[in-house]
Amino acid sequence: MTLIETAPGPAPAVPASAGTRMTSRHKLILTLLLGAQFMLAIDFSILNVAMPVVGEGLGFGLGGLQWIATAFALPAAGFTLLFGRVADLFGRRRMLLAGMALLALGSLLGGLATSPAVLLAGRVMQGLATAMATPAALSLLTTSFPEGRLRTRALGLSGALMSAGFTVGAVLGGVLTDLLSWRWAFLVNVPVAVLILVVTPVLVGESRAARRGRLDVPGAVTVTGGLLALVYGITAAGERGWGSPLALGTLAAAVALLVAFVLVERRAPAPLAPLRVLTKRTVTWGNIGGLVAFATETSLVFLMTLYLQQVLGFSPLTTGLALGVLGAGTFAGGVAAPRIMARAGGRWTLAGGLVLQAAATAALLGLGESRGGLGLMLAATAIGGFGNLVAIVAFMGTATSGLPDGEQGLATGLATMTQQVAITVGIPVMSAVATARAGVLDGIHTATLVNAGLALAGAALIAVFLRAPRSGRS
Repeated sequence: MTLIETAPGPAPAVPASAGTRMTSRHKLILTLLLGAQFMLAIDFSILNVAMPVVGEGLGFGLGGLQWIATAFALPAAGFTLLFGRVADLFGRRRMLLAGMALLALGSLLGGLATSPAVLLAGRVMQGLATAMATPAALSLLTTSFPEGRLRTRALGLSGALMSAGFTVGAVLGGVLTDLLSWRWAFLVNVPVAVLILVVTPVLVGESRAARRGRLDVPGAVTVTGGLLALVYGITAAGERGWGSPLALGTLAAAVALLVAFVLVERRAPAPLAPLRVLTKRTVTWGNIGGLVAFATETSLVFLMTLYLQQVLGFSPLTTGLALGVLGAGTFAGGVAAPRIMARAGGRWTLAGGLVLQAAATAALLGLGESRGGLGLMLAATAIGGFGNLVAIVAFMGTATSGLPDGEQGLATGLATMTQQVAITVGIPVMSAVATARAGVLDGIHTATLVNAGLALAGAALIAVFLRAPRSGRS
């Protein structure tokens, strides 16, 4: 039974039946929420291929370009858990609408920016909007569909579109930059966000936890500060080296704050993230699997971007189009994942997806300096993308399973936080591995081997430790 509180006026979110067919209203709700998540996913990568052009247009120094990505990633990762819990307490629809409004404002500010400071302010607003809207949209999705086949199907489509969004963002960023202007990478969000703001109150009712407790402020401060320090520390390590005093000091602060968070949660009367939830096996190992899946695949996209541009000499637009094959593989994986999960269960679907991804990634070690290997790259990234999305759907289904609707904001906040942290830290780590070797191709090969090894290790851990309760299914 879903915990839905409907405000006067708008139509409520209709709980799904125990069957396997969606009503017309469910399809409309699904389309709306998936559209919001797809747009948010695109925002993460849409400026990646356009960053040099943005730098030239606004006067960013070479060392400052990375802040275009970091200014988005820091708040997106750092505030997700907090806003996921706030959505539980004060309203998921309300948080989704607030996030969409902030996204429209931030996108407009970035699109009209005339200086680096204004553009970075817009990116920070976009990151905060992502932290607000993504867990809210996901929790509205999970509370609108009961645990089981319908929810798995909805999460499969969600995972497919969110993962495909990162690839589409790269393609769209290259197209908009080449044909129009980099400013449209920001401005394209505004009409979509406004449409979601108009339609959501009509279609989706308010949803929140049945019991409204107080917000755990000490827990919110420590976990948000810890996540911000963790993401910034790993980003700094990727730029300055792992021996950098700034990186080491920030990472030490992250550890101290996250330990303080655990201690605070043990004694808090109304904890932000109850330890019984954090230590639940499906939540813990589901999120570890998701961390591996997102960190390895998004960093592999970075490595293949380096390969296509710096080794084969392709343009940003051509690079984006080549990576579109990976996007097709991820979409196919998201569509197929619910059926695979229904037969194999979350544990083996997650582990199997990572094994397939690892095998496809290892095949990329056959790439050389000739463009004759392009077919191998396209086939391997498509197959690896399929496996990756199968794993991601299993991660989302596993990490949000076995919890009441009142804690779905927390569960989806944790899952979204895992996704954002993984995307943020995966690239600096693989970049550091790749640049440790003298030649570009040698560095890409080394990082690709490490990437495949991490995916395989993640699969082994999931297979061993992610066991279902005795009365349930694995």
